[in-house]
Amino acid sequence: METVVELSGVVAVLSNFPALAGIDLVVHRGEIVLLHGPNGAGKTSVLRVCAGLLPIERGEGSVMGVNLRTHRESVREQVGLLGHSNGLYLELTVTQNVSFWASTVGATAQEVALAMQRMKIDGRLAHVKASQLSAGQRRRCALASLIVRRASLWLLDEPHAGLDTAGQDELDAILQSAVSSGATVVLASHETQRSRLLATRVIKVDGGLISGSES
Repeated sequence: METVVELSGVVAVLSNFPALAGIDLVVHRGEIVLLHGPNGAGKTSVLRVCAGLLPIERGEGSVMGVNLRTHRESVREQVGLLGHSNGLYLELTVTQNVSFWASTVGATAQEVALAMQRMKIDGRLAHVKASQLSAGQRRRCALASLIVRRASLWLLDEPHAGLDTAGQDELDAILQSAVSSGATVVLASHETQRSRLLATRVIKVDGGLISGSES
């Protein structure tokens, strides 16, 4: 079984505070792993370490064979991260936002159109600036931007937030489709009812440590 994420004794610091206090985590290809726990538990920090955005102070880590201590920048090409912030350019239209991220991986205009259609932000919304979208529409735009990046590892922080029931259902279908195509998903949430149904494995994070795991 191919290992996609491997963290061993990882310590990561935010503003002189240990956000991760020696975490151990292994994720295999094709899994949908749910990190759950209270706010401030360290879930977001795990995602940011895996995305190469938060440096490791102590311990060892790798994502898809890339050493996060020495080459964390290079892992970003293979990872798609959706955080609390949608990462949109507010003065660009929906199409321009999705097209920008598509251009970073060479995705086609057809892929852009399909992603926008799937997230129901095509048609009249396609030419609307992100600044004029509702919270749910911005989340849909961010998800379309993630879809076209063709990431091997999807890292999602509270991905269902801001979406209506139909949007949440569509997101779940997209994640299952991505996994069927060979991707791996790690998502963080403290609202776990829906996410538990989606996940193949549930891991509890508390105090910057893994405090439990369940199937």
